[in-house]
Amino acid sequence: MTAPTRIPLSAPDIGPAERVRLLETFDAGWVSSAGPVVEAFERAFAEATGFAHATAVSSGTAALHLALTMLDLKPGDAVIAPTLTFIGGISPIVHAGARPIFVDSSPADWNLDPRLLEQAFDRARTEGLTVRAIVPADLYGQCCDIDAIRAVADAHGVPVILDSAEAVGATLNGRHAGHGASAAAFSFNGNKIITTGGGGLLASEDGALVARARNLAAAARLPAVHYEHAEVGFNYRMLSLAAALGLAQMEALETRVARRRAIFDRYEARLGGRFGVAFAPEAPGRRHTRWLTVMLMDPEFVASPDRLRLALDAANIEARPVWKPMHLQPAFRDALMINERVAETLFANGLCLPSGSTLTDADIDRVCDVIEATFDA
Repeated sequence: MTAPTRIPLSAPDIGPAERVRLLETFDAGWVSSAGPVVEAFERAFAEATGFAHATAVSSGTAALHLALTMLDLKPGDAVIAPTLTFIGGISPIVHAGARPIFVDSSPADWNLDPRLLEQAFDRARTEGLTVRAIVPADLYGQCCDIDAIRAVADAHGVPVILDSAEAVGATLNGRHAGHGASAAAFSFNGNKIITTGGGGLLASEDGALVARARNLAAAARLPAVHYEHAEVGFNYRMLSLAAALGLAQMEALETRVARRRAIFDRYEARLGGRFGVAFAPEAPGRRHTRWLTVMLMDPEFVASPDRLRLALDAANIEARPVWKPMHLQPAFRDALMINERVAETLFANGLCLPSGSTLTDADIDRVCDVIEATFDA
C-alpha cells in the first residue's frame, strides 16, 4: 500500500512568478550581491512594511549580529532576551561578546514578559553586569508588546533591537512588526511566510545605522579602488538570486498571511475546546500571522505532545515541539534567568502543527483526523 503524501510543517510557497524573476535575474547576469536586484528587494520590503531604511543580508541571525556589533559590546556587558525563542536570536549576543539574561514569557502573547524586565536589570546589577540592550522576539508570527518593553528600555537608557524573524506580515496596532525598536531583524528562511531560500534583513528608521550595517555586511570596505578597511566586517550580503526570489514573494505577502490565518481558523474550529486543546492566543491589537499554528494540550489528557507527534509522524505528517527554552539548553546551563515557568509549561504542553500556505483544507482535515483518533484511543 502506498504511503500517504508527506504533509510538511511549513514548506516554501513558490511558483511561476518566482521562476520568472529568477530567470530574468539569471539571464541578466546578476548572480552575486552586486547589481540592482538586492536594492530593489530592500525597497520593496521597506515600502510594504513602512520602514525608512533596510539592508538585505544572508540571514536573520546575521542581521541581529550586525545590530549588536554596532553596540561595541565588551566582557561584563549583558543583553536581556526571551528564553522562549530560536537560538538564532540568542547566539549573536554571545558572538558579539555579551552575556544573555533570559526572561520568561507572558501568558498573554508568549513573548518576553515586560513585567519581568526590572527584575532582569536588578539581577544584572547584582551580578556586576551592565545591560546594554534588550532583544525581544516576535514569536511564531505575533508581535511582542514593544511599547511596554521600550518604556522600560528608555527608562534605563538602552536600545531595543527586535528579533522579528518569525513575524513578517504581523502587525501591532496597525504598525508592521519591528516598528518601535531601534532596529529589527527579519528572516526569509525556507520555512518562513515569504522566503528568499535563505536570507534576512535589518530595518530601521535610522538611516545612519542601516548604512553602517550595510558596510559591515560587505566586509567594511571603504570607498577606494583598492580594498581598504578601517575595521573588520563580515561577509553577510544577500545574493541577487535570493533577492529575486524575495521580490516575487513580496507581491504575495498578504495572500500568504491570509492563508495561514485561515489554516489556523480551521484547526481551531475543528479541535479548539475539545480534548483539553487550546491554541496560541492572539493578543489585543495584534494581527498574528500564524506562521505556525501552535496547539497546547492539557497534561491531564492521556495523549502527550510527544505521543501525538509520533502518531502524526507515523501518518507521514510533520509536527514539532514548541521551542525549547534557552535556559534549559545545555549551551546556557549557567545563564541568568528570570523565571515564572511559563515558557517551561508551553514547551512541555505545546506542539507546532503543519501550517504552510500550500496546504489544502483536505490536508488540514487529515491532520485533525489523526489528532482526534489519537486522543480517542
